[in-house]
Amino acid sequence: MTSITGVGVSPGRVIGPVLQMPPAVAEPAPGAGLPAGATAEAEADRLRAAAKTVQAALKDRAAGARKEAAEVLQATALMAADPMLLKSAVKLLEAGRGTERAIWEAAEQVAEQLKSLGGYMAERATDVLDVRARIVAELRGVPAPGIPASEVPFVLAAEDLAPADTATLDPAMVLALVTSGGGPQSHTAIIARSLGLPAVVAAIGATELAPGTEVFVDGAAGTVTPSPGETERSLAAAYASREPLQPFDGTGTTADGHLVPLLSNVGGGHDALKAAGLGAEGVGLLRTEFCFLNRDSEPTIDEQVAAYKAVFDAFPAKKVVVRTLDAGADKPLPFLTDSTEPNPALGVRGYRTDLATPGVLERQLQAIATAAAQSEAEVWVMAPMIATAEEAGRFAELCQAAGLETPGVMVEVPSAAVTAGSVLKRVDFASIGTNDLTQYTMAADRQLGPLAALNDPWQPAVLHLVKATVDGAASRQEAPKPVGVCGEAAADPALAVVLVGLGINSLSMSARSLAAVAAVLKSVPLERAQQLAALALGSDTAAEARAAVRAELPLLETLGL
Repeated sequence: MTSITGVGVSPGRVIGPVLQMPPAVAEPAPGAGLPAGATAEAEADRLRAAAKTVQAALKDRAAGARKEAAEVLQATALMAADPMLLKSAVKLLEAGRGTERAIWEAAEQVAEQLKSLGGYMAERATDVLDVRARIVAELRGVPAPGIPASEVPFVLAAEDLAPADTATLDPAMVLALVTSGGGPQSHTAIIARSLGLPAVVAAIGATELAPGTEVFVDGAAGTVTPSPGETERSLAAAYASREPLQPFDGTGTTADGHLVPLLSNVGGGHDALKAAGLGAEGVGLLRTEFCFLNRDSEPTIDEQVAAYKAVFDAFPAKKVVVRTLDAGADKPLPFLTDSTEPNPALGVRGYRTDLATPGVLERQLQAIATAAAQSEAEVWVMAPMIATAEEAGRFAELCQAAGLETPGVMVEVPSAAVTAGSVLKRVDFASIGTNDLTQYTMAADRQLGPLAALNDPWQPAVLHLVKATVDGAASRQEAPKPVGVCGEAAADPALAVVLVGLGINSLSMSARSLAAVAAVLKSVPLERAQQLAALALGSDTAAEARAAVRAELPLLETLGL
């Protein structure tokens, strides 16, 4: 079999056997009854036995898992033998339901009851549905859903990975991720970068690799090669013995001393503490959705204050940039967004939700201001999905009314990039969200594997819009307003050099990426970064831009990046 080509989203070169992610468990037919000749009593015994087997398997995996994964597995194991769940299923069996259908419907009922209770209990609804799928798989005699178990390290192949799948992903056992779907900003790509795993997405044919097949994965080139030869083995060996990255020392700079603060993207207090421990110079993107997701109602101001303060307290006297609620599109909220929108990515999302449901944004700004007043962090606030100067001006007024002194905007919509001069008359800074800016510029949904090549921040059109934003900020008579980047593009060391060369003032990324970006940036003087930026801008395609710049940065090869 020839090499499979996809999109490399996390660098690294490794060799290992493939294991395929088991397919999702299909829902049993609604009308299914008891098998011919079977009794409800016998099927109830079979159901209990399946539940005990699932529980034992989960406990075994929890015993050898890392802390976070062990907690997830232990919680799921408890639910596998939940008396309420099994009792409900047995009642449905006695009413004539088939065994698989009985546990399926019973789990649905229990999950709905837990959701109605809210808070911690609502979060356990996911465990119930996970258990349901595992029990049905056991009844059918097919592999359980989720990351496969293995005694040796392996390359995980899948159509794509859901957040629930990656909760139990052990980076000590998974050598690399290869998916046939997804794109550069898919969940798989983001989790791979955060764990430092080589990864290739949009690799058509990945799910057809036979389990056990030895493959060479090149996360930078975006290739998967079955039956690797001496060349591939030499490359993998070189990667394994690569020069280790030095920890980030807390000061982002080019070789000639041009300061480029390296910040971190975080989603809560735990993330913030981790980022601070890895040397982040502050927070360039606080995703406030963590307060709002998986809820049926808006969190109270006090709840929000506590959540935001946990982040602020991790960075005393340092900058923390808060993004107001970015609901809508792939983050629907029942109390705020309309699930019937025909095209939610172009609908009421981000800042626009304040037009449809006024009050939520003002209460959030009040909570941010209260938390800021109780901490020593330097708090900046920005709105997502700003498209016009008028919207930027209104957001600045809302911030001023809440007592927040440094308002800004996300540049994700092309209109904001090409009118950056006007937009930045109304606010104090801009931060470019390259994930959304790319998908809107290229009219390519960032979750769709077939469009992954379009959804690439190296696209010259996207780079020209980054430059337009910087130029707009510099076109003002007074001092230029700062422009940062907080999208995943900032985590690519080669692209980070280009962004600095284009005039970006700060870069924000996953904490795991800080050391790599800092090392490569420190190897290049500002003038050279500007030359490489011009090289990328002058390229005709994303692939040409990436290859041309990487060829001029030999440190990438030395560090295995």
